[in-house]
Amino acid sequence: MKSQLLIIFWLGLSLIPAGAAAGAADISGTWTFTVNKVMSPGTVDVTFVIKQDGEKLSGAYSGPTGEYPITGTVKGDKVVISYEVTNKSTMTVRLTGTIESPTKMSGAIEYIGGGAPSSKWIGTKKK
Repeated sequence: MKSQLLIIFWLGLSLIPAGAAAGAADISGTWTFTVNKVMSPGTVDVTFVIKQDGEKLSGAYSGPTGEYPITGTVKGDKVVISYEVTNKSTMTVRLTGTIESPTKMSGAIEYIGGGAPSSKWIGTKKK
């Protein structure tokens, strides 16, 4: 009897999809991020088109500073998105955050090499 239960248990485990064990949410799609401005009061909305392949992210940022390709990762409910702004000099923008639901995430922005203070963001997935 114990061996039959053990066999049933192992068969049940084999039916769980491989991606379910990883726990990474799929955030592919078009997102609007509301970002706190760093040099003046208020917020600005920017767009991220995110493509996810496992834990790797790619896609594009579009906002007041232009359009740039993005890279990043998703591990569990944590997300990291980066892109480089290239005007007169190069600045890396890194967003780190938490996926709160399939349609909402939020976190902080770090401006590396640009001298701007950090900021906060909230992302909402477009339907």
